[in-house]
Amino acid sequence: MYKRILVPLDGSKLAEQALRHAAIQAGQFGAEIILLMVLGPLPDQTMAGRRAVRHAEEASARLALDYLEVAAAGPREQGLPVQTETVEGKPYLEIIRFAEEKGIDLIVMSTRGHSGLSRWLLGSVTDRVVRGATVPLLLVQCQEDSEQGDN
Repeated sequence: MYKRILVPLDGSKLAEQALRHAAIQAGQFGAEIILLMVLGPLPDQTMAGRRAVRHAEEASARLALDYLEVAAAGPREQGLPVQTETVEGKPYLEIIRFAEEKGIDLIVMSTRGHSGLSRWLLGSVTDRVVRGATVPLLLVQCQEDSEQGDN
């Protein structure tokens, strides 16, 4: 049923909680996991600053790929195929676009479970993906206390 499972990660322990659930699905269906991190563009600077901005963007992309490789280690140890990808843009738009363009069968994301005013104020990426995605989603309600030590 599922052959390609997308897990968007943002570097937080909260987002990483979805990875375990994606690995379970991948194991059951013999699917591949794709870990995706969306990088926001850095602001353009003056002509002299463009080189520095480009260098910072390249460094950010390298750090993101390093992070994704660490996150991929667990599922790979279970014998699951895992790819890592980075893209630049608005997270919810890029997650939706990536899923459509890459033939993703399932998106697995964590959610804090906020509702009402707090969801509206926070502008949940997960909520926007739910509203715009054309593929099935598995939402994992996560616990905030799993981010102890992260700010």
